[in-house]
Amino acid sequence: MTDKQQLRQKMRTQLCRYSAQQRTDMSQNACKNLIETPEFRQANTIMAYLSLPHEADTMPFILYAWQHAKTIAVPKISWQQRHMIPVQINSLETGIATEVGGLRNPVTGVPVPLEDIDLVVTPGLAFDKNGNRLGRGGSYYDRFFQNEKLQAVKCGFGFFEQLIPAVPTVEHDRPVNMLVTNEGITYFKK
Repeated sequence: MTDKQQLRQKMRTQLCRYSAQQRTDMSQNACKNLIETPEFRQANTIMAYLSLPHEADTMPFILYAWQHAKTIAVPKISWQQRHMIPVQINSLETGIATEVGGLRNPVTGVPVPLEDIDLVVTPGLAFDKNGNRLGRGGSYYDRFFQNEKLQAVKCGFGFFEQLIPAVPTVEHDRPVNMLVTNEGITYFKK
């Protein structure tokens, strides 16, 4: 088992230890912190993700963004082609299918050009002090971040306990520019 696989198991276990109430409270604090960043306030188009049950819940900031006339895109995963396309959504209730492992994937939605996205709020199992992120192992976000048309700020989003001293990396891993948690905001050097 690789270092990454062991760390993924450890972080998943840690995330599953929170009670529903703890997760709700921490998610609301993380969303509040995100909404207060200049990156969020200045963004017209935000690419978010639809949270898995054990992840920081993105719903509060998505609803806030809609109330403030921002466009929300989420990844539509193509399993066959192993990539994701940002599509605009206008509801968290309709047009979304729940797939393997509880992943919610939009069924419909208009693709959003990468150059229109101002901020990408990305999940991760862990982040480190250099902005490296540990994903679930599919490299979907790493491939997405490699696209030169994407000039958006890349923002990790999660709980404070997900910030660890070091995340093992390989050449194709792409770091985030900032991390927002329930405890605050961290910016990483370019």
